[in-house]
Amino acid sequence: MDRLFRLKENGTTVRTEIIAGLTTFVTMAYILFVNTLFLGQNGAGIPDQGVFFATAVGAGLVTLAMGFFANIPVALAPGMGLNAYFMTVVLTSNGEITWQMALGAVFLSGIVFIILTVTKVRQMLVTAVPNNLKVAITVGIGLFVAIIGAKLANIMMVSVNPGTDVNKTPILNSNQFNIVLGDFIHNKDTMLALITLLIIAVLMVLRVKAALLIGIVVATLIGIPMGVTNLDGLTSSSWLPSFSDLAVGKLDIMGALGVGIIEIILIFTFVELFDTFGTLVGTASRAGLLKDKAKGEKIIGKAMLVDAAGVSTGALLGTSTITAYVESSSGVAEGGRTGLTAVTTGVLFLLALFIAPLALIVPSAATAPALIIVGVLMMAQIKEIDWSNFLEAFPAFLTIIMMPFTNSIANGISFGIVSYTILTAIHNLVSPKKTPIHWLLWVISVLIVLRYTMLGGE
Repeated sequence: MDRLFRLKENGTTVRTEIIAGLTTFVTMAYILFVNTLFLGQNGAGIPDQGVFFATAVGAGLVTLAMGFFANIPVALAPGMGLNAYFMTVVLTSNGEITWQMALGAVFLSGIVFIILTVTKVRQMLVTAVPNNLKVAITVGIGLFVAIIGAKLANIMMVSVNPGTDVNKTPILNSNQFNIVLGDFIHNKDTMLALITLLIIAVLMVLRVKAALLIGIVVATLIGIPMGVTNLDGLTSSSWLPSFSDLAVGKLDIMGALGVGIIEIILIFTFVELFDTFGTLVGTASRAGLLKDKAKGEKIIGKAMLVDAAGVSTGALLGTSTITAYVESSSGVAEGGRTGLTAVTTGVLFLLALFIAPLALIVPSAATAPALIIVGVLMMAQIKEIDWSNFLEAFPAFLTIIMMPFTNSIANGISFGIVSYTILTAIHNLVSPKKTPIHWLLWVISVLIVLRYTMLGGE
């Protein structure tokens, strides 16, 4: 194990890595069931059994590849947001785009990623993006993850009551869009989430190892008498995996090209490009894997290649874009530093084919608070941003706030890169002291502007 994953070199142990991998799995296992809601028979139309199989096997195999090939504690699974977009593409096409064609579009976006990775264009981002923006990406993802946790736990709720203008067009104003505190007195899920948050926080203060995992397990047990933990699934007779109604190999690449969904392929590509970059850099930075610049670039390069191949692999199996998960940071918070963490998570995803009823009983009220704690840990790096230098501070600030406020990692990175490039260029015109701008930032900035002007903010 030590030779394979270089455990001593990274200051970790087999026990720590396995606990970290288990924590990552428990934190992101919700995708096994949520993905079916978006892509299944009641969503995009893929058979439910096929979606569950593709999600578990796809996440398992690609995460194993990440662990063995890149030796980095990052897990992958079908991405939230991209699966929702996948469903929207199918449902709003009036039958012109089938789920098979949408899978073809995902596959083609994966080919684009492989080309960008092999040509090392994606790896150049690590060098091109200034350090302050890298730190801001980590902090922004921390806020993003914390808000996801707060929403899943119903600690924070978004209330939207749209009105209409004279043209009957839906409008929103400050009185109709409210972020409110959840009802933790009468809502048992919210109450359990707060209890879980307190338990994990206390364990963290006491520096207890595996605090996140212990908190999740204890909360699941506490949820039984509260009526939050649903044990009905344990009595199910369907413990063996079903291999009927699979979507393996049913993608329609020619059909996707035939209906001209190049725009859809580009959107899949654009969102995945920056989501993955942010997640990999943020998680690897949190794990301390980017301290050595040369070593860090090599690690990220390998991780990006696995991620790129994973996109097309997922499409072949029958699911939307497989991408690196920000929930991997929960395993890093537990001490995960090597690919053994990812291997553990990958094995558990494969075993999920057999333990679906057991995985189902863990309520979101038990896992969501762990994401809030992860947000706290990722926020710690904000002190590394030079707030006295407005040229560095403003782009970093936009990067941080746009992620949670627009519910998109890609939007945060986009605003940060464009603002940094423009401000630095103006600064260089009027100041004798020049700040170098990597040529790739100019290219990316132009592409970002074109993307938003031509394709909108989807």
